[in-house]
Amino acid sequence: MQLSIIVPTFNEAPNIAELVRRVTASVSSLDAEIVFVDDSTDATPGVIREVAKTATMPVRLIHRETREGGLGGAVIEGFVAAEADLCVVIDGDLQHPPEKIMELWERFAQGDVDIVTASRYAGGGTANGLADRTRVLVSKASTAVTKAMFPVKLHDVTDPMTGFFMVDRRSVDSAILKPRGFKILLEILARRNFRVAEVPFDFAGRHAGESKASMRQGLHFLTQLTALRFGKMSLFAVIGALGAVANVAIVWALTGLDVDYIWAAIIAAEATILGNFVLQERFVFHDMRDQASSMWMRFVKSFTFNNAEALIRIPIIALMVESGHFSAVIATAITLVFAFVLRFVFHSLVVYAPKKPGEAPSRARQLAEEIDEQLMTPGEL
Repeated sequence: MQLSIIVPTFNEAPNIAELVRRVTASVSSLDAEIVFVDDSTDATPGVIREVAKTATMPVRLIHRETREGGLGGAVIEGFVAAEADLCVVIDGDLQHPPEKIMELWERFAQGDVDIVTASRYAGGGTANGLADRTRVLVSKASTAVTKAMFPVKLHDVTDPMTGFFMVDRRSVDSAILKPRGFKILLEILARRNFRVAEVPFDFAGRHAGESKASMRQGLHFLTQLTALRFGKMSLFAVIGALGAVANVAIVWALTGLDVDYIWAAIIAAEATILGNFVLQERFVFHDMRDQASSMWMRFVKSFTFNNAEALIRIPIIALMVESGHFSAVIATAITLVFAFVLRFVFHSLVVYAPKKPGEAPSRARQLAEEIDEQLMTPGEL
């Protein structure tokens, strides 16, 4: 097998037959296969199976019940399942023209690069398929910010967020990748230095179906970018900072309503403890949840520690206000800074610590984990 074409799909049933037809025509001179890694909730898996019966090239389907790692996780799963070491990743909506696959192949065959990307922004490429000027602006701004955060590794890459590229899977260490969204090329490029070449392409409109772009995807991208650049602690710090701002704002609002500053600090602490736990679950420690205790156990550990920390911190606030003549707001802000490191260490080493090998969960834990899985599946978040 010379080439495996990895197609991550989510509800792309109307596009499957045309995609297979065009890919087949494009790579007819190669011994190639198409591997669909599908997370769909519609008829897409059935359509893929039907198309595979009459296709003139091998078409395989991996249907995932759990969308672990999103699109990026699907691509990694495709790499693992591929028959060929050389892989092309391409979207299933035909915005990436399959006719460009051979051009990627020919450029890669020159032997002087590790990855060949199809770029909307290289010479001759276009982003006409973006829905409107706003999306064009957002795309270009996101690209500029991404390149600014990785100025060395992305120096020669004009479109680091393209989903259309060719790579030898042996050069990608899937063990260190932590796919958490739909920008898998960015994940790959940010982990180590690659020699990259680009092929311009025209980003087309969707053949059929609806765009998956959303505010939620934008938030995923920002958290992905932050984690890649600064690591898990930075995401924890961002959420902690948001919680600190909310905490100070609640204290300010309540003391402005003549609520005693001690009660204001208690209410603010409880509110932000709850909010921070939800955000940390989703954006900081999401990749550690499967190996850790159940969601309810994690919540109990987090809630208990944070309240114990608050019981220590609030008297310190009182001492600063009464004896040090600090304002309640300033005292709250200072103590939150010192609490940050303790919180991060405790959550990393205790709250999300892996279960011991061979540990047999109790029936209560099993029930809690079943509820956890139902509540926290990626599709429902």
